[in-house]
Amino acid sequence: MTVRVRFSPAPTGYLHVGSARSALFNWLYAKHTDGTMILRIEDTDTDRSTPELIASIHDSLTWLGITWDEEYRQSDRFDQYLEAVEKLKASGHAYYCECSQEEAQQRAKDRGGPPGYDGYCRDRGIEPGEGVVVRFRTPDEGVTGWTDLIRGDVEFENKNLEDFVIVRSNGVPMFLVANAYDDLDMDITHVIRGEDLINTVPKVLLLREAMGATSHPIYAHLPLIVNEKRQKLSKRRDDVSVDDYKERGYLPEAMTNYLATLGWGPEDGVEIRPMSEIIEQFEVEDVVKSPAFFDVKKLEHFNAEYVQAMDPALFIEQASPHIADSDSEVFGELATVVQERVKFLHEAPDLVSWIKGDMAEPVEKDWRKVMGKDGVKEVLETVLGRIDETDWTPAGIEKLVFGVGEELETKTQLPVRLAITGSRFGLPLFEPMALMDKEVVKKRLEMALSKLPES
Repeated sequence: MTVRVRFSPAPTGYLHVGSARSALFNWLYAKHTDGTMILRIEDTDTDRSTPELIASIHDSLTWLGITWDEEYRQSDRFDQYLEAVEKLKASGHAYYCECSQEEAQQRAKDRGGPPGYDGYCRDRGIEPGEGVVVRFRTPDEGVTGWTDLIRGDVEFENKNLEDFVIVRSNGVPMFLVANAYDDLDMDITHVIRGEDLINTVPKVLLLREAMGATSHPIYAHLPLIVNEKRQKLSKRRDDVSVDDYKERGYLPEAMTNYLATLGWGPEDGVEIRPMSEIIEQFEVEDVVKSPAFFDVKKLEHFNAEYVQAMDPALFIEQASPHIADSDSEVFGELATVVQERVKFLHEAPDLVSWIKGDMAEPVEKDWRKVMGKDGVKEVLETVLGRIDETDWTPAGIEKLVFGVGEELETKTQLPVRLAITGSRFGLPLFEPMALMDKEVVKKRLEMALSKLPES
């Protein structure tokens, strides 16, 4: 059997990280089995689907490195779906219905039964017309089930499945009939997607059987992705758009690698690894069914690992657009140590901008903590007084600062760092200081001293 999988996004919004995970797992399985990956845009909701959102899905998948072998748009296949619906009506599997949703709800309320459509129009011989939909006639007895690679055996009693709409009143086919027809027509062998779609499976299986299918794809429903409160990720309260993470500076390799760990993991427990190794080890059966926590801090860790593992020349190339022209020379000289200390490429400027540009204003709490200690004034005065006689090299500056510390029996590097850079943190101090003009260093020490109390 040649594996054929599909990723079927609805272009009614930007690509969700959960959808991206589904796309990735389908792609991984296709690559692992030397199968075919299909991108099928499910744009049957013509009111909400837009070309811009389709383009955004393409861009996000391409950025993640997810490729596809075939592409289809359901809006181009409406005639095929409607032809299939005509056959379903002719065989008695579908019928016209003129009931509004409000009427169906009122009847359910009047009879004191469960909400939902009650099959009222099944045998009334309704003709097509304004406000008329087409419904699929579900069996009254029996069960519809399948063996899910992740969930195990799943069954639904047919009596609990209402006669669902397959063509809207405006003549547009619903995604359920399009989904069933396309999976059958495209010889889809595996359906790998989120667990929130489990309830649609029995309807699709019944549609397939009514269309003449004698076998079904293998289903694998991936676990939900949840936030730190174990709530399903929601665009109303969580950062869920792939584009948002791209704009915030995450590397695509880090994002893709992290998404691969949401519900799956290699047997050796090593999560950060080349995609080629993930493809080699990936098996759908190894996906767990418990919810996967989308941990932004862990994603940041992945990104930092990828940034720090980049080829130095590539790091300089990709970080340089973030660097001001005035800082480009010093960045080139310090790129190696900068790379070791950033999680994101856009953090590089803050580590070097103080060398040739203006110093950042120190955080007040840091200033009080460092500069409020006894002996700081004497440290800064002594360092300032000896700068002119110092060999202006990293080694010479280090000898100056630590020498003063030994002489005064106190720590000197932190107050000097805060006075010169405006921050308690950053690059190793002495090499970038050596790239500064001595007079600038002296002025910053003088400015720091002027802010200290007299006693």
